[in-house]
Amino acid sequence: MKIKIVVHEAEEGGFWAEVPAIPGCASQGESMDELMQNLQEAIEGCLSIEVAAPEPGGVERMLELPA
Repeated sequence: MKIKIVVHEAEEGGFWAEVPAIPGCASQGESMDELMQNLQEAIEGCLSIEVAAPEPGGVERMLELPA
């Protein structure tokens, strides 16, 4: 899978990057190699979050309409 990343040079040295397709997914590194390794771990972590489907409440209903 290919994912677009945006890499920035950090003012204090090193690099940081963000993944526009995954809000909040970012990482940093002192070198480009370290950044890529850290960013891969960050992406895997962001994509591995399990979210349970919400339970319908008393007033919520599902209605399927014919196309």
